Amino acid sequence: MSDRSVVDALRKEAQALGPHEHFTSLLQLIGDAPIVLLGEATHGTREFYTLRAEITRRLILEKGFEAVAVEADWPDALRVSRYVQHASADNTADHALGGFQRFPQWMWRNTEVVALIDWLRRHNHGIHRPEWRVGFFGLDLYSLRKSMDAVIRYLDKVDPKAAQIARKRYGCFGHLAENPQRYGYAATFGMNQDCEDEVVEQLVYLMSERAKYLEWDVETASDELFYAQQNARVAKNAEQYYRSMFKGRDESWNVRDIHMAETLEALRQHLMRHKGSHAKIVIWAHNSHIGDARATEMGAHGQLNLGQLMRERYGADETRLVGFTTHAGTVSAASDWDSPVELKQVRPSRPDSFEHLFHEMNLNRFLLPVRGKERVQGYLCESRLERAIGVIYLPESERVSHYFHADMSRQFDAVIHVDRTAAVQPLDHSIHWSHEEMPETYPSGI
Repeated sequence: MSDRSVVDALRKEAQALGPHEHFTSLLQLIGDAPIVLLGEATHGTREFYTLRAEITRRLILEKGFEAVAVEADWPDALRVSRYVQHASADNTADHALGGFQRFPQWMWRNTEVVALIDWLRRHNHGIHRPEWRVGFFGLDLYSLRKSMDAVIRYLDKVDPKAAQIARKRYGCFGHLAENPQRYGYAATFGMNQDCEDEVVEQLVYLMSERAKYLEWDVETASDELFYAQQNARVAKNAEQYYRSMFKGRDESWNVRDIHMAETLEALRQHLMRHKGSHAKIVIWAHNSHIGDARATEMGAHGQLNLGQLMRERYGADETRLVGFTTHAGTVSAASDWDSPVELKQVRPSRPDSFEHLFHEMNLNRFLLPVRGKERVQGYLCESRLERAIGVIYLPESERVSHYFHADMSRQFDAVIHVDRTAAVQPLDHSIHWSHEEMPETYPSGI
């Protein structure tokens, strides 16, 4: 079938989205699935945040979803969670997001996340029982130092002797805890002892002493112990991640996504113990984490991801994977790791990509259901290029840096396409982020 024929056929299956779309058809596709993963093709696109926020609000209000889990570090997201659940001293969403100081700050310190957090706080205000308030949790593992410090602070409150033992265990890292990449290099090449045994021992200890620490504070003990256990899990898996960085990209990638899956499962179990119900969680992460890796060239090279692991664990009926794509526009991204955020122009998608196929449909925004749609699956099963822009965007090497082959018919349950998108606005402006940097010929109305 020619591309023109595919475009015409897909246009008949797509559902155009208006400016005030409320995603009723998507909620019907989601049905009773308790695990909903919402992707993004970049980490810096405003529409991906606003559309996911609208879907998330409806999942909470109409389907009883109890938590939002995001591609962010556990300690920083936990501070936000305490704020939205009315359990912190922070008095604004901006303050609650203050923990996000590590690159890339703009990924969570932006105006669209502030709007979501303010909504969550207002929603929770009307819920009398604290355990039923919706939380905001991080799935990532970069916070080695912060998570170790959080474990020690917890034990200082409930068991000072155990806190001293934890300090000794975590002291194995020494000054390298401040630069975990350097720790990973030194441990991998025998320049420094690895600390694997120490972080494992600390996690095992906290998991085995549950009954003891539940006696500390009847009202908050279960939550606080779980948060400490999760920080210990982050420390264990972060240590493994930083050691694996120098053994190959596939290995470190898999360590990270397995950690996300472990965190999600631990969070579900905690919520179910708390509430006595089947926990429903909506997840925000990049398409590369939530689209089933088995349908991509990365999967063929040995990578797995969170979406694949969720489908394998819970089955297709319990999970929904929703991808987001765009053809062109602007994006907030950096040119290198730890570099300032810039307002960048996104190049129009390649002619041999899914994004260009969707662009040719001449619909500004649309939802394309894939699950249960044999005709759509047939149109999308041909392997094409798909674009992925993370926190770094390099337009000059875009084909190599940002495109991969995929079979979208197996990758997602639904796709939302926004043809022309705009950059998310960081809370912390830099001289490199300015609308004035866009050329005068750049399209208006973005």
